[in-house]
Amino acid sequence: MSVTVRVPAKVNVQLAVGAARADGFHDLANVFLAVGLYDEVTVTPADGLRVTCAGPDAGQVPLDRTNLAARAAIALAERYGRTPDVHLHIAKDIPVAGGMAGGSADGAGALLACDALWGTGATRDELLEICAGLGSDVPFSLVGGAALGTGRGEKLTALEVGGTFHWVFAMAERGLSTPSVFREFDRLAEGRDIPGPVASQPLLDALAEGDPDALAAGVSNDLQAAALSLFPELADALAAGRAAGALAALVSGSGPTTAFLARDTAAAAEIAQALRTSGTCRSVRVASGPAPGATVVGDRP
Repeated sequence: MSVTVRVPAKVNVQLAVGAARADGFHDLANVFLAVGLYDEVTVTPADGLRVTCAGPDAGQVPLDRTNLAARAAIALAERYGRTPDVHLHIAKDIPVAGGMAGGSADGAGALLACDALWGTGATRDELLEICAGLGSDVPFSLVGGAALGTGRGEKLTALEVGGTFHWVFAMAERGLSTPSVFREFDRLAEGRDIPGPVASQPLLDALAEGDPDALAAGVSNDLQAAALSLFPELADALAAGRAAGALAALVSGSGPTTAFLARDTAAAAEIAQALRTSGTCRSVRVASGPAPGATVVGDRP
């Protein structure tokens, strides 16, 4: 049999970053919102562990054991005394190296799919613990919706969302690695006193009330300056989106995808069209949130 899991992308509506810790990570106050761009991970029994991938930018996805989907299968198998003999196929629609947690989504999707395939009976807390060991964004990919991530982002508190928020995402011509952006953040912060990261209460209230104007006033990303330092051309995309009527424009996570909050579906379509003709990005996607987390969408004997 095989099991297919659908798992969403994310946008960070707030990313507050503290100073580097002794372990090299940073404390975060990370307000995640899952949005309706999805990867699908299909797991099928096999003679050994194998990863394949299809879709936009699939050529950039590692197909060895460094892939988070493979690491998730290995981690679950080790916990339950199995061998990870599965074929993992990733149908990729979340941008690669785009700051939208596509790799983390694949890890969470593979974990849930292998759990269903093998019938391990793992609890939600056990799955979240494995996710946290795989990466800071992987737990949120499992749960979806909206959540505040603290620690390095892996400790989640679910957040209420009172409506649908409409987004436009502009994909850049090249990627940015998350570690390089954090290194640049540290370089830019050298000699400054970095306060402890705290979630914005007005922003949390805006999410709960479903108020796009209030959310636009509160969005922020402490990594944006570092991403722009490494990839200055992103400023042109941000300016194009604002000129097209976006309520807010920001770099998504560590970038280089730029995210634009729109008032409604019609406004999102206008912003998307303006960005497509602006010459500032490679491609444009429209999505809304919140979206559900990793979900089994198919299984067959």
